[in-house]
Amino acid sequence: MKLSGNTVLITGGATGIGFALAEEFLDKGNKVIICGRREQKLLEAQKKHPDLSIKVCDVADELSRKELYEWIKANFPDVNVLINNAGIQRNIDFTKGTEELFSGENEIRINQEGPIFLSALFIPLLSGKNEAAIVNVTAGSGFFPAANQPVYSATKAGMHMFSVIIRQQLAQMGIRVFEAIAPGILDTELNLEGRIKFRRENPNFTTPSPAEYAAAVLKGMEENNYEIGYDYTNDWKNASRADLDKMFADQFSNRK
Repeated sequence: MKLSGNTVLITGGATGIGFALAEEFLDKGNKVIICGRREQKLLEAQKKHPDLSIKVCDVADELSRKELYEWIKANFPDVNVLINNAGIQRNIDFTKGTEELFSGENEIRINQEGPIFLSALFIPLLSGKNEAAIVNVTAGSGFFPAANQPVYSATKAGMHMFSVIIRQQLAQMGIRVFEAIAPGILDTELNLEGRIKFRRENPNFTTPSPAEYAAAVLKGMEENNYEIGYDYTNDWKNASRADLDKMFADQFSNRK
């Protein structure tokens, strides 16, 4: 995968992993467009890097996805890389019925429906382009589920399987499909309350920076590594089912 001279669209690109990826691609001589729901965050990102192009978009909303696609087609028809990064993470306890599930944003729409439908929209535009690629940012919990994040884990597992399948389908069109498997604890805004609690309970845990992770993702793309793990997610994606099941069971034992 050639990592310069591309036109890259990154969802959720104003903060965290998305912004770190935007910086990495800019540094390597690419044209980068970022989108997100918060205009102020997009403007702050653009202030740091004036070469960034920005667009407000809610990937969970069908109309907003279509507007993004039409805007990109009209203004950046040479786009050849789509990075599905936007996502949310919530701690949900189903023993409370619908209480926690209904009290926050819909992870299924944002983490799974959004990137699946956005990929479908952009595939015709990517087809025939040099170095065409889709990158789905998933998570280690798609392989080894987090006991307190049932919906998030399910959406990331679903995106893993989606990536595996469309990688085969789109190969005949010359579109590479990468999966970037993020570790659960990065220094980002994702599930901020849960991260603060984790750091309080695990004061000696080393938290990688989004920049470190982004650099690893681009290195994996350059090497045509289609399932890009990082740190312990490399072990999880290659672990046996028996090992993963034991690790999952241990989560519940440790919580008692």
